[in-house]
Amino acid sequence: MSRRWWAIAWRNDTALTRMAIDELLDEHEQSERVQDWLRRNGLGIVAGIALGLALVGGWKWWQSQQQMQRIQAGEAYESLQAKIASGDLEQATRDAAKLGQGIYATLAALDLAKAQVEAGKPEAALATLNGISSTDPALSGVVTQRKARLLIEAGKHEEALALLADGDDAGTLELRGDAQAGLGKTELARKAYADALTRLDVAAPQRRLLEIKLTNAGGNPAKPEART
Repeated sequence: MSRRWWAIAWRNDTALTRMAIDELLDEHEQSERVQDWLRRNGLGIVAGIALGLALVGGWKWWQSQQQMQRIQAGEAYESLQAKIASGDLEQATRDAAKLGQGIYATLAALDLAKAQVEAGKPEAALATLNGISSTDPALSGVVTQRKARLLIEAGKHEEALALLADGDDAGTLELRGDAQAGLGKTELARKAYADALTRLDVAAPQRRLLEIKLTNAGGNPAKPEART
């Protein structure tokens, strides 16, 4: 009985030992496979991690540079404003040229042009406005209208009309009417003023002046209905 029990125990121990050995071999084989894969692809993994870190670092650097440039442009704009306020338009003109492009450069040029007009220098103002390069539709519209107004005041009505050809907002239509009136084309001016009025709110501050222009052009401003 004891021999039989011993034989059974021996077989069981042998089986367990073989299972343990098989498990160890499987783990060793898996480890070898992992190490082999790392040897073949390790350089690519390291390069990928390095590239990812470089991209993150580059993005943060770019954001930092952009923020720094915005701060510097804002400070330059404030400095230019001070020069305009002091009447030093020559230095303000030089400083404005250094701003390059962007929102601050556009705003600075608009402020400078306004100061030049007030100083009796419309040609310098027009040159300043012509130097503006803005991709903002709202600001581009303001620049176009101010250039057209200067052209009209200089008697260059045809140039103003060419500049205003694509606009259909109230301000553009009013200026188009001014240019047509300057050319003696009263009927076209009257139509432009009437169209401009339809695009203005009842409470718009410029509505009264536009109604006077329409009346002078032979038109009859319709009484607007109050909005509820």
